[in-house]
This record gives sequence, structure tokens and C-alpha cells, in this order.
Amino acid sequence: MARKHQLREQRTGTVINLTSKQQEGRLGRSLTAVAKRLHAEFGVELHHERQWKLADVVRRLRTAFPNVQFHYYFDSSAMRPDGGILSIRDKDGKLFPVLIVEVKNQGTNDLRAAEGKPRQAKGNAIERLGKNVIGFRTAMLNEGIIPFVCFGDGCDFASSSSILDRVVTIGMFGPLNCIQVVNEGDQGQFNRGSFYFRPEPWTSKEMESVMYEIAERSIHHYYAKYGKANFPVIK
Repeated sequence: MARKHQLREQRTGTVINLTSKQQEGRLGRSLTAVAKRLHAEFGVELHHERQWKLADVVRRLRTAFPNVQFHYYFDSSAMRPDGGILSIRDKDGKLFPVLIVEVKNQGTNDLRAAEGKPRQAKGNAIERLGKNVIGFRTAMLNEGIIPFVCFGDGCDFASSSSILDRVVTIGMFGPLNCIQVVNEGDQGQFNRGSFYFRPEPWTSKEMESVMYEIAERSIHHYYAKYGKANFPVIK
């Protein structure tokens, strides 16, 4: 399928599909590096998609939870994380997400202050984030992991900002700036995800390090759950 914004990792054949031209910078380089490292370590077939359609999520949930009712309205509706969804493929062609990436910037009051302009109300990027997080958590309920990470930067995420508590709430009151992949709690009730937030932008290397560890942990989880032989190695 043709994509407007693509970064191809030639060795693995993985096409990284991003939602905007601007993301082909730091985020694109990080994702491409992660795909290359995963192929070098595991040799598994990787698949990257810009979106996860609600129809596919509901189909997955109906299979995992046949006694629960699920619903959606439009076949075109989808969750579209900024960095897309990176998955591994099993021998039957089923995809298993190992990395879901969002990138958010929020806060312009530092720039407005420098220009002598009055402060504005803090933005709603975090509120928009919450919807997708709910969707991804639900889609991954039967797997026991949540390979989700959001990198946020901007003055709204300074240590003195109450916006941080909005992020913490979305993260099920877990700590920020640490990797959380495997569900926690006696019955795995806390499928939190990883939330990295600070005023300064995250570098490509920083994002690569975090994303690689999340994907690596996810692959090992699937190996333990379904068997390593279920995920064929490609040349």
C-alpha cells in the first residue's frame, strides 16, 4: 500500500509509515534503528502500520473474549498513533504488537513569555492522548502486556506543572519516565504503558533506547507465551 511518508530499512524490508513529514526526523530515525536492531537480534518478520482499525481490534477481542459483547460503528475508524504500530508475525500470519508509539508536544507559554505575550490556557494534547491509550489497552487485554510508549515534551511538562498529574492519571497512577510493559497486580489489572515526559525534546538516541527495550521485552513475552518456534526467522 502506498504511503506518503515512509522510511525504509533496507536490510529488514520494514517500511516505517509515519503520519507527517516532520516525524521523519528524530522519530523516524529511532524507529528505523529499532527495526534494524530487532532483526539483528531476533530475525523475526517485522510489520509496521500507521493505524489500527477499530474493526480489527473488535475482531481480535471477539476471538479472545467470545462471551463479551463488543461494538464499533464505522469500518474506517482507527487509532493512529504518531509512530504507528510495530509488530512481529507468527507462522500463521497473525500480528503481535511489540511497540506502539505516540509523540506529543504541549505548551507555548515559554515562547509567549519571551515575546511579551500573555499566557494561554494549557492545551489538550494530553486529553486527546487518553482516548488512544484506552483503545490500545483494551486491544491488548488478552496478551498480558502493553507495548505502548508516549514521548512528551514542552513547557507544560515542567516539574511545576499540574499537567503532569493528567499524564499520571492516564498512566493509571504509575511513575513517569520508566518502562512498564508487563501488566502488574495480582490479576494483571494494571496495564499501564510507558510515559516519558519532560520540557526538553527527547533525542533520537533516547527514544531508540526506550523503544528497543519495550519491543525486546514484548518479543520475549510472546516467546514465553506462544513458543519461540511459533515466530519464524527470516533471512
